[in-house]
Amino acid sequence: MKTSIIKKIVLTQLLVLFLSVLYAQDKTFTTNLPIVFINTNGKAIVDDPRVIVKMEIAWKGDGETNRTSDPRTHFSGNVNIEIRGSTSQQFPKKSFGFELKDEKGKDMDFPLLGMPEEEDWILYAPYSDKTLIRNVLALTLASQISEVYVPRCRFVELFINEKYKGVYVLMEKIKRDKNRVDIAKLKAEDIDGEELTGGYIIKIDKITGSGGDRWYSKRKNSNGAKTYYQYEYPKFDKITEEQKQYIEKYFDDFETAVYTKNHDEQTGYMSFIHPESFFDMIIINELSKNIDGYRLSTFFYKDKNDKLTAGPLWDYNLAFGNANYHNGWDTRFLQVFELLGKDLRKNPFWWSILMRDSVFTNPLKTRWQELRKNQLSEERVLEVADSLINLLGKAADRNFEQWPILGEQVVPNYFVGDTYESEVDWLKSWVAERLVNLDERLPGVGKTTDLPILNVAVNKIYPNPFSSEITVQIQSECNSSFHFRLFTIDGRLVKDELFDAPEGFSTFEINTENLLRGVFIYRLFYRDSIVSSGKIIKL
Repeated sequence: MKTSIIKKIVLTQLLVLFLSVLYAQDKTFTTNLPIVFINTNGKAIVDDPRVIVKMEIAWKGDGETNRTSDPRTHFSGNVNIEIRGSTSQQFPKKSFGFELKDEKGKDMDFPLLGMPEEEDWILYAPYSDKTLIRNVLALTLASQISEVYVPRCRFVELFINEKYKGVYVLMEKIKRDKNRVDIAKLKAEDIDGEELTGGYIIKIDKITGSGGDRWYSKRKNSNGAKTYYQYEYPKFDKITEEQKQYIEKYFDDFETAVYTKNHDEQTGYMSFIHPESFFDMIIINELSKNIDGYRLSTFFYKDKNDKLTAGPLWDYNLAFGNANYHNGWDTRFLQVFELLGKDLRKNPFWWSILMRDSVFTNPLKTRWQELRKNQLSEERVLEVADSLINLLGKAADRNFEQWPILGEQVVPNYFVGDTYESEVDWLKSWVAERLVNLDERLPGVGKTTDLPILNVAVNKIYPNPFSSEITVQIQSECNSSFHFRLFTIDGRLVKDELFDAPEGFSTFEINTENLLRGVFIYRLFYRDSIVSSGKIIKL
C-alpha cells in the first residue's frame, strides 16, 4: 500500500515537471519594451467569435528595463480576443483585437502602459514592414503636428502560451470616447434639431470585417465606381434612419460644393469642414506615400453643431515605400491624385478637385512650409525614426529569429534587404528623398510672412559627378545669406557651408576632399526655405 502511494506521488511529480517543461516560456531576455503574456487555456484564437483568455503584462514604467522573469503585475486579468485585419490575415504573424473584462465578464477600463483607460485595444503585428516602425512612425509624426486625436501606441514583445511571438504594437482602437474621438454620444432619440447633428464617425474602407450597412456617393470617381461610406459610430445596427439621412446629406452637400467649386462663405465647401485637419491628413499621407491613404482605412468624424474633421489617421504598414504597386516605392508623385490600374476603391473624386483648387492648396502649402522648418524637417523626422529603432534594440533581432523573413520578399515588399540594418537604411533614404520631392510637388503657393520675398536663380551646380570641389552659381535679387548642405543618401548631414551672396551673379567653391565616394543629396537654403535640391555623385 505504501509503495503504491509513493508511486502515485512520483508519477504526479513527473507529470507536473512534464507540464512545466511543456508550457515554459521558450525565451528569456531583458528588453526596453513591456512584455505581454497571453494564456489561452487551450483555446484557439480565431477571427470570430472572440474567446476569453488570460492576459498579463510585465512593465516597470517608461525608461525601465523589463525581464521575462519579472512579476507580471502591471496588468493581470481576462480579455476577450480575436484575430483582426483583412489582407494581413494571410500572414503567419497575426494581429489581434481585444477587450478587457472583469471577473463577471463585463467591460473593464484600464490604463494599459500609461495610456488613458479604456477597454478596447489592438495588438498590431508588423510583418511585411521589416523595419517594424512604419505604422508607429506615421502616428508619432501625426501626433506632433495635429490637434486631431491620433491613436496612441506602444511597442511590446508578446508571448502566447509562453511561446515567443515577436514585436507587436499595443494600440488604441478608434472609437467614440472622451480619451479617443471625443464627440457627443448619439442616442436613439436624437432624431431632430441640434441633437441630430452629432456625433458621427464615418470611414472609407473595405467591407471585409466591417459588416453592416453603408451608403454610396452620388458621384462617380474617375474609374466609374462610387465611393462607399460606412457607419463606424453609431454602428449600422444602432444608427436610426433619421441619423443616416442627416449624415448622408451632409456628405452629399459637401461633395456637391467641392464638385461645383463653391467658395461661398456660407455654402462653400470650406463651410463643411475643418480644413486644417484635411491639410494634416494629406501631409502625413503624402509624406509616407500611403498607398491605402484616402481610399481605405480613412476616417472622418462630426460632433454636434460642428464641421467635418478628417481623422483619426490609421494604418501605415504599406507606407514609406513598402509597396510594389500603385507606385508606392517611388518617391515622386502624389497619392492624393488618381491611382493607376482598375482598383474599384480609388480615391473619392473630391480629393483631386481640392488639390487643383488654389483656395485649398495655398493654405495647405503654407502649412507644409511651416512644418518643414521644425516638426517635419528631415533632421527631425529621421530623429524620430532613430528613436523608435533605438527603443526596439535587441527586440528586432528576436523578432526576426522568430520570423526569419529578412532577405525574403513578403507581399507587397518592393525593397528586400538581407539585414534589419539595410531595411532601416533604405527607409531613411526613402524619407529623405520624399521630403525633397514634396517641397517641389505639393501644389499651392505658400506664405512666408517672416521672410522677404526673394527670387533666386540657381544657374548651375557642377561638376556632377565631382571629385574634390563643387561649384555653385546663383543669381539673387538682393544681398542674401545661403546655406549649402550636403547629405548622405541615408540622411546624415556631412557638409554645411554658409556664404553671403551679393545682389546679382555669384560663384562659390565647396571643398569636399574629406568626403568618401558615393551619392549625395544637396540642398541650397535661404534661411529655412529650400531654393534648390538634387542628387550629386562623388567619384
